[in-house]
Amino acid sequence: MNNSISRVSYPDRSLWRVYLTLTKPKVVALMLLTALVGMCLAVPNTLPIREAVLGLIGIAFMAGSAAAFNHLIDRRIDAIMARTYRRPLPSGELNTRSVLTFASGLGAAGFLVLYVGVNTLTAWLTFASLLGYAVIYTMYLKRETPQNIVIAGMAGAMPPLLGWTAVTGELHANAWLLVMIIFIWTPPHFWALAIHRKDDYAKADIPMLPVTHGDDYTKTSILLYTILLFVVCLMPVLVGMAGVFYLLCATILSVLFIYHAWKLKYETSATQAMATFKFSIWHLMLLFSALLAEHYFV
Repeated sequence: MNNSISRVSYPDRSLWRVYLTLTKPKVVALMLLTALVGMCLAVPNTLPIREAVLGLIGIAFMAGSAAAFNHLIDRRIDAIMARTYRRPLPSGELNTRSVLTFASGLGAAGFLVLYVGVNTLTAWLTFASLLGYAVIYTMYLKRETPQNIVIAGMAGAMPPLLGWTAVTGELHANAWLLVMIIFIWTPPHFWALAIHRKDDYAKADIPMLPVTHGDDYTKTSILLYTILLFVVCLMPVLVGMAGVFYLLCATILSVLFIYHAWKLKYETSATQAMATFKFSIWHLMLLFSALLAEHYFV
């Protein structure tokens, strides 16, 4: 892709939409759902409204900041890849100074909200997550190892723990179990997308698993991870966090995820990688929604 294409501007987008794009709002929305579930499961009765609202705002701001830093650090890679060349920096809609100012300001505001309005534990844990994603993953792991998304998955898996600490001020084993679910979910979710965008990653010299080890190896890894995920998703029932309703939902969702991974591995379909990727998003969203529903309604 040449520079004349990668520097095209899109004047039809209003400025606030351009800045919103930097925060990856769909990703942040899913993170906030898991953070909210962590909050709700942490307390037996009504949520403390102040801590819950400020906690979600602070987590959202810092997650958006991490996403904006990702845009900034990956701007040269984004200009090469077909999936990302229309992002605000490679398209020329924003410059690096504007994005740096926005990302820093949003992160500082989020940290301040959490530190002053929630508690110091949540503020520092969220800051550590921001560093894990924006610095450790984006600047180093993404460019150095095909296990990048496995190692860095912990940063993206933290929101349930952050939600838990926001309303309790303490760490708890059950919160770490929710983190483990997202940690195991992340590789099959992302590797399915990586298969679909393998040529893009190869062009940008990013060592994603399909680039370094091939599609077949990656598909096997996805299938094995979905089976492991099934086991991990049952653990909230074993420790008493959830009951029969969640068990039924988790079983159905996990079996469907394994089915998608099986099709990806053994059927030759050009669209199955994206179908698996899209279902993985529904899997996590519905799984945590089932936890929330059972906590209040079942």
